[in-house]
Amino acid sequence: MADQETPEPTESPAAPAVRPKQVSYRGRSAAPSASSNKDEGSIPEFEAFGQLPRGVPPLTEYLDIWDVDMVKQRHEVNKQSHHTHLYSSDHLIVRRAQQFQIKITFNRPYNPKEDKFAVEFVIGASPQYSKGTYIPVFPNEERQSTWRGQVIKSNDNVVTMGITTAPDCIVGKYGVYVAVVTRYGIRRTRRDPNLDLYIIFNPWSPGDSVFLDDEEQREEYVMNELGIIYHGAYDDISERAWNYGQFEFGILDACLFIMDKADMPLTNRGDPIKISRKASAMLNSRDDEGVLVGNWSGDYMYGVAPTSWTGSVEILLNYSSSGGMPVCYAQCWVYAAVFNTFLRCLGIPSRVVTNYFSAHDNDGNLKMDIILDDNGKVDRNRTRDSIWNYHCWNECYMTRPDLPEGFGGWQVVDATPQETSDGMYRCGPAPVAAIKHGQVCYPFDAPFVFAEVNSDVVFYRRDKEGTLQPVKVNSSHVGRMVLTKAVLHDGRKDITDQYKFPEGSPEERRVLEKAEEFGCQREKASVPEGDVNVEIPALEVQLGDDFELVLEFTNRSSQRRTVDIYISGSVVYYTGVPSAEVVLKTPTVKVEAQQSKKEKVLVRSKDYQSELVEQGNLHFIATGKVKETGQIITAMRLINVHNPRLTVQVAGSPRVSEEMYVTVEFTNPFKFSLQNVYVRLEGPGIMSIQTKQYSMIGPGTTISWTERFSPRRAGTTKLMASLDCAALRQVYGETEVTIQP
Repeated sequence: MADQETPEPTESPAAPAVRPKQVSYRGRSAAPSASSNKDEGSIPEFEAFGQLPRGVPPLTEYLDIWDVDMVKQRHEVNKQSHHTHLYSSDHLIVRRAQQFQIKITFNRPYNPKEDKFAVEFVIGASPQYSKGTYIPVFPNEERQSTWRGQVIKSNDNVVTMGITTAPDCIVGKYGVYVAVVTRYGIRRTRRDPNLDLYIIFNPWSPGDSVFLDDEEQREEYVMNELGIIYHGAYDDISERAWNYGQFEFGILDACLFIMDKADMPLTNRGDPIKISRKASAMLNSRDDEGVLVGNWSGDYMYGVAPTSWTGSVEILLNYSSSGGMPVCYAQCWVYAAVFNTFLRCLGIPSRVVTNYFSAHDNDGNLKMDIILDDNGKVDRNRTRDSIWNYHCWNECYMTRPDLPEGFGGWQVVDATPQETSDGMYRCGPAPVAAIKHGQVCYPFDAPFVFAEVNSDVVFYRRDKEGTLQPVKVNSSHVGRMVLTKAVLHDGRKDITDQYKFPEGSPEERRVLEKAEEFGCQREKASVPEGDVNVEIPALEVQLGDDFELVLEFTNRSSQRRTVDIYISGSVVYYTGVPSAEVVLKTPTVKVEAQQSKKEKVLVRSKDYQSELVEQGNLHFIATGKVKETGQIITAMRLINVHNPRLTVQVAGSPRVSEEMYVTVEFTNPFKFSLQNVYVRLEGPGIMSIQTKQYSMIGPGTTISWTERFSPRRAGTTKLMASLDCAALRQVYGETEVTIQP
């Protein structure tokens, strides 16, 4: 994978003012490639078997179709048995490799010995049987196509037909026709958009490549609209709720639009490997006018701050309704959350994963290089690699028939535009099993993901001649913890052991050796262990607090040791990139033989609060040199500064269609005013997105916002709110509510 931070040439050619006109397919192929689900082909109502010089004769002796019932109501058998009853759609939505029913009313009783008819399914502008875009389904066993059909019930003029789609059929929106064979030709029903059928993946069917053999996991990873995304620090974990909203009105069409926008051939849309890889590119807008524009600068004047979003629905609907105008703005957890909506909506089991201390290596190896000067102080100008405090990506569940046995199951996919893969900003699917066992030769992008969880942090001392000498290697800092939401409850699930063996174990050593065989480079220099150590204990800090940072020195030698220590505290973006240095202390610490000593540094809120960027992270690094031995000692600590929270309360009768009220409250705890404050509020299945703006919230002032809503469906859900302004980001609140029928 190529680096993101590629230096630009001094004289780059000017970009064209407009996008070049798309070249015609003429001269290269007989017809344009079928890459749009929205385009429709022309299906004739009567298809003659030959020349009919006098026109179509009366066909009164043959079957005539009076009505076609797709059995598409939410309470009826199709949507209930296919687990699609939660989709807000007037159309029938079914899953692959599972029978569904339609009812056809003819002008007279159906006679299987004499009457011949078929149900035809078409997708795209030029449907062809050989491409899987035209599928006729017959009611008898003697004549079958790739989809199976049978008459389940025949009652007077009404025939109930059962249809089972192929387990690898194209996922998308199909037009439906009923065709009757006559002596002169085939007579069809007219094009009726009300009969359109959506087919999606089926994790309940063993024949489907996304089959997941665990009902509780299917409920969580396919059917659950509510998510929890973890952020903060590995020893001070923060979490926020997210509305995936995969069943909301228009979301399924938006997901199909994304594939159309990518010009993805219809013939590839039955393969979850190809769909997830294409979507990992299309969810970002770096090179293909995809869904989301990434922004880590802190300036969100022309869009919505990434910390302000509470769900995926508004993002996807804005993108599809604008014809593919990228939505501003996103950071890694927004990419992962919207990608999760896309996957679950299409029926692919998926989850959002957070990796704490995630390596973004600019050198393409398994080392994160921190350069120190000759006195042990960090050289910020020469330290280029960044360790993200956390990074969110997705896992999706599928078989991998393109790989050897054992590499199916959970696959890493990542839509955050970090580095290019095959010329585009995308990542995955990479088998989690391949990452754990160092088999980074298997596609796609396994070396990059392997480095994200396995890189070593290497401290180099740079002498006056410019020579770099490794002085300390920390092999356990990166990939410290990998978390995802637990199944069917709001707890956490630690899945670190699915990505790597325990630190220092023989299995881990073998895995790293295996990865080296495939080209991953590591620091092999052995650094002798010194007799002085320094650590910075964890502590919890609220925004606006003064606090004491404690450094604990331990001298294991039989002689006194003197340490010249540099303590640097910086405000950092969650990507690990420093924004401003707010603390710099250079004490000299004397530690007696076989003793420990604590050195305290006061950090005042007035020093850091005005410099904080949106994630509220302070990164402290202590580096120093032992005078007696020349040993370099280091310690790092990330402190996640906690913001105040919103209060969300619900009143009223919690029943479907009954009027209810939700109130959001917030008190400004600071000594300064908050300006241009935006509050967002939504709840899956009960309340669509609502926003409110406050021009100013003064010090100590409380705001209270009440909205009225009527729940659309029963069940347990959440109302979630966010507050956002330039001076205060990432303020959330939520409340759980159970709606009765």
